[in-house]
Amino acid sequence: MEIVTSWMEKGIERGIEQGEQKIVKRQLKRRFNNIDSTLESRIDSLSVEQIENLADAIFDFQSVEDIINWLDQQN
Repeated sequence: MEIVTSWMEKGIERGIEQGEQKIVKRQLKRRFNNIDSTLESRIDSLSVEQIENLADAIFDFQSVEDIINWLDQQN
């Protein structure tokens, strides 16, 4: 039973992570009319903590270049 519970928890965590990524990408697309697939891929590779930090940083971005610079600093 513990294995199933652990497996389910990991699935739930992954679902939440994907949901957060989707929301952040949607916000960026709305703010900047669109973002390219390269940026989407980079966002998809972020950790949950980084996604949460990106969600906060969105309010400070003035251009797509700001997104790129922020992502460059995450490596």
